[in-house]
Amino acid sequence: MNSQTDAKKTVLITGATTGIGYELSKLFAADKANLVLVARNTELLTQRQNDLVSQYGVHVKSISLDLAEEGAAQKLYNQVKKEGIFVNTLVNNAGFGLLGAFKDTDLETEMRMIRLNISTLTALTKLFLNDLLDSGGEILNVASTAAFEPGPMMAVYYATKAYVLSFSEALATELKGTPVKVSVLCPGPTQTEFQKTARIRGVKLLKLGIMDAATVARAGYEGLKKGKTLIIPGFLNRLSVWSIRFAPRKLVTSVVEFLHKS
Repeated sequence: MNSQTDAKKTVLITGATTGIGYELSKLFAADKANLVLVARNTELLTQRQNDLVSQYGVHVKSISLDLAEEGAAQKLYNQVKKEGIFVNTLVNNAGFGLLGAFKDTDLETEMRMIRLNISTLTALTKLFLNDLLDSGGEILNVASTAAFEPGPMMAVYYATKAYVLSFSEALATELKGTPVKVSVLCPGPTQTEFQKTARIRGVKLLKLGIMDAATVARAGYEGLKKGKTLIIPGFLNRLSVWSIRFAPRKLVTSVVEFLHKS
């Protein structure tokens, strides 16, 4: 699978074994794009690879890698280049959160979160961008509706997603007039492994409504193909983001803190 022998487009997706990432991989595969899937769980990664090859008949390269480790982005880029794979679409989907008061949460877990949600996303975008500028392509970064507000009880996670949103919108403006399009997907609560990892099962926020990963992925996929910069799936999520712009900041943070309680 390389730029010399394969005319199909190749999509690299991080966090590709579950949730939004896996649903996106199916959508791209259905459109006959080849895939590079990146995740930590080697066994599940191999299973996803086999399923996608069997169902859609596309080439799938799986790379088992912990993207929260220092230097992971460069390691991934080097491997892709060494194998002669040209990536046309980069999907920075991998990320995680953590519920709890900042004074009580684990520092190393939060530093890994910052590396994955911010540092690796930024580095992968930088590393692949010049390649994309040569022949055109797309970048889809996955943020969250959390990006639009401070998040008491998930302070670091909300801040990382604010970075992803700001970075993506700025980059999209910088790249106007080039063959590279940048989109940022901002889902609200979504039924994925995120809830388990972040330890937020049972909080009030999830009782207000939760979207399924396939619906969110479809919105992200279609928005990317239409060249939309900001993609917010679901009417209630769009309404929430709109209302935040007019509400006092102290009220917003108080409401978020309340919603993060059981």
